[in-house]
Amino acid sequence: MVEQSGSLTVRDIMTNISFATFLSLAVYVSYWYTHVGTAYSKKINVSLVTLTILTSTVMTVIGNNIALSLGMVGALSIVRFRTAIKDSRDTTYIFWAIIIGISTGAGDYLVASFGSAVVFVVLLFLGRVKNENRILLIIRGNRVKELEIESAVYTYFQHKAFLRVKNTTQDSIELIYELSRKVYQTSTKNNKTISERIYEIGEVDYVNIITQNDEIS
Repeated sequence: MVEQSGSLTVRDIMTNISFATFLSLAVYVSYWYTHVGTAYSKKINVSLVTLTILTSTVMTVIGNNIALSLGMVGALSIVRFRTAIKDSRDTTYIFWAIIIGISTGAGDYLVASFGSAVVFVVLLFLGRVKNENRILLIIRGNRVKELEIESAVYTYFQHKAFLRVKNTTQDSIELIYELSRKVYQTSTKNNKTISERIYEIGEVDYVNIITQNDEIS
């Protein structure tokens, strides 16, 4: 068993790699569809395709050669990856790409196809998540106007704006509120914007409205 050598033909090798490439396109399309706005990274998406092909290539090499597989495990064990994963969904796609590569490299095309089809459908309906679903309202003004500002914000958004941060100095105060996009869009039906309402109080330095995404902690 240790001395056995690979017996794959050129056709088998081309079939394994071609099938992995074809299925990696499903990973590419799924990642592109489910990641919206700033969550999408083309670099990661292209890396998933190449990762699938490379994994299939490695599995094709070591699939029927035990001596080479043991040596490959030892060689790859020294590799350490320190890439930060910003979105937990990226981990799913990385595993998906690796599993496709392993399955196609081992010649289990049916398993790779059926598994990929199921994952694709699940992510198609459940994986599309917009990360721009929260609004941050940042207000800075004179500290003596603190109660008036808080009252105006709570009244304007009907108590659906949540105070997350309050920074104060001897003379000034900064308030950061969090509210959902739905609440903010509903408030636009008022006669005045929140900025106009806050500036009416007086002694307000600025009113900033920021779309918060998952990259902001």
